[in-house]
Amino acid sequence: MQNLLTTAAAAALIASMSAQAHAQEDFDPEVELPDPADTLASTTADAPQTEGGGRVFTPADFTRFAPRNALDMISEIPGFTLRGEDGQRGLGQASANVLIDGERITNKSDGVFTQLQRIATDRVARIEIVEGATLGIAGLSGQVANVITLPSDLSGRFNYRASFRPKYAEPSFIGGEVSLSGSGETLDWTVALSNGVGRGAAGGGEAFIFDPQGNIVETRDIRMQFVGDTPRVSGSVQWTSPGGTVVNANANYRRVYDTFRDNQQRDLTNGVDRFRMFENRTRGWAYEFGGDVEFGLGPGRLKLIGLERYDRSRGRADSITSFEDNSPDEGNRFASLTETGERIGRGEYSWAMLGGDWQLDAEAAFNRLDRSAQLFELDNSGDFAEIAFPNGTGGVTEDRYETILTHSRSLASNLSLQVGAGGEYSTISQTGATGLTRSFWRPKGSINLAWQVEDGLDVSFELARRVGQLSFGDFLRSVSLNQNQQNAGNVELVPPQSWEVELEATKDLGRWGSTELRLFANRIDDYIEFVPVAGGLETRGNIETASIYGLRWNSTFQLETVGFNGAQLEVTVQLEETELEDPLTGEMRSFGGHQDRELDVELRHDIPGSNWAWGAGLEYNHTLPYFRLGETGFNYEGPTYTYAFVEHKDVFGMTANLTVFNLTDGRAVQDRFVYEGYRDRTPLLFRETQDLSVQPIFSFRLSGDF
Repeated sequence: MQNLLTTAAAAALIASMSAQAHAQEDFDPEVELPDPADTLASTTADAPQTEGGGRVFTPADFTRFAPRNALDMISEIPGFTLRGEDGQRGLGQASANVLIDGERITNKSDGVFTQLQRIATDRVARIEIVEGATLGIAGLSGQVANVITLPSDLSGRFNYRASFRPKYAEPSFIGGEVSLSGSGETLDWTVALSNGVGRGAAGGGEAFIFDPQGNIVETRDIRMQFVGDTPRVSGSVQWTSPGGTVVNANANYRRVYDTFRDNQQRDLTNGVDRFRMFENRTRGWAYEFGGDVEFGLGPGRLKLIGLERYDRSRGRADSITSFEDNSPDEGNRFASLTETGERIGRGEYSWAMLGGDWQLDAEAAFNRLDRSAQLFELDNSGDFAEIAFPNGTGGVTEDRYETILTHSRSLASNLSLQVGAGGEYSTISQTGATGLTRSFWRPKGSINLAWQVEDGLDVSFELARRVGQLSFGDFLRSVSLNQNQQNAGNVELVPPQSWEVELEATKDLGRWGSTELRLFANRIDDYIEFVPVAGGLETRGNIETASIYGLRWNSTFQLETVGFNGAQLEVTVQLEETELEDPLTGEMRSFGGHQDRELDVELRHDIPGSNWAWGAGLEYNHTLPYFRLGETGFNYEGPTYTYAFVEHKDVFGMTANLTVFNLTDGRAVQDRFVYEGYRDRTPLLFRETQDLSVQPIFSFRLSGDF
């Protein structure tokens, strides 16, 4: 706590000193590693206009960056960090801090980042940065970007991606998106074809198994590889009637082809050497249809929203061990067929009354999961024979109804208030041998204040009561053949609830750049953690309380002030402290596997008088130890990654970017302590360490218009 407060004070002091100077001067192995070129850093555009207490940026403000779309433009706004949707159940209140023509995005599959990438630069009239509490849109707080668009003729955009590594991962040559759109006074439409590509790998190298006395009993040569493709076709259309009625419709369809491999040559100090082959394959498809209509009704406007989503996937995990003495192979197979769906109906009625804006929201959301699962064991004939797997097959449904009344008003010329209050009623039902049905009523809402202290200094405050999200898969039993772990399943899970407080301050430092400081604290009831169950097993369950608090400081410094024309430095620091009562030992500890420290630094130089830009950066993340009931340890990547890039903004009218990630040999590290039973009462069974090479990652991007 003391270190956290010290760092917060230091961040505030740095921001203050910068302001004074201005005044005087006027590896999850299944997830591909991040492309730093995609990181939404807050870099500095030219000085914006101001309007109504907010900041207004036009395309001319971003000329030096040669952006291709609205996403490129927003990523260069100083002191602004773009947030996507929070993955909440249903649609709920707005969570992403971006609007398009004053409207929130209600497409859940093609989210904020994808939608912004499809808006060409020549369609952006301006981007307004305003405080969310002043907009009269329920749920918005802090800085919000409102992208105002223009009609345009038929146009197309494309973004091509390729990547490769020297070892372990297959190269990728088929990533990216191509889209075609058109807009007029009454009709806007877009169609797009894309392929999300993953060619990741936690890497390769040696691992060691130690006995309880610390002696090496096994050496492993590991090779991990992930290959994934997610082709998608999507489209959207908006029509505005002469009378002001606005109709939106959207749809998308995607396929999933994922394969993860973790193969290990295992050499024993005493015993027969062996080869363990693990492969996890997922094949599936999904669709989403959605639409809304907004029209005038009485003193206000009514917006009706509907959405239907469905996802079907078939998975198969095989773990087979072959012995060098030709003993019969040993192994298991876990197979599952999973179907998930969501159906949402929502109404929003907005009107002005009593000197302020009002909005009444009502939503019904129906979520469902059905899964059939089978566990097999390899017999002496080399065939998989099914074995009992109780509570692995079943279904979960949740019917949720929510209503919230929100009031927004100006308390003074520089002070705005937004208050929302309501609640939700939900019924959760689980089918299968241990089926259970329960119903809950939970209050929710928020209070938001937005204060423009002076020109260039904005402060916002939020106090909120929120209801969290459940993973329906936790209701059912599951296994991890790769790590030899299992979750017994828990039909009594309830969604977590939290009290959340946030204070955000943004300071425009003029020629020096911009700085933003966000302080936050959450108290979480019914937090979900691994808990013991009968028979010495474990499952995901609710514990009474947990807490998290911290800060995020994001600053952009213009280096022209020190003679480095066209250059800027982006610095982001995030510090968090977490606490919960360990459900096994009763001792207070941190959240398991949580990233509690983050440092991101990026230098970008757009060379004046040319189309060239280059840059370099550093990412550091500190990860806390993870806790299961029968094991504990560390599992992280890095912890430090470095990268560099070079970019040309006019290659036959296109923008080309080449990035090399992991210049300083960041690693995939695991240090795992596994016990014979529960870790607080049984002896250590073994210790496993891994220190795997990730390799440099070369990424190429080419984007343009047609």
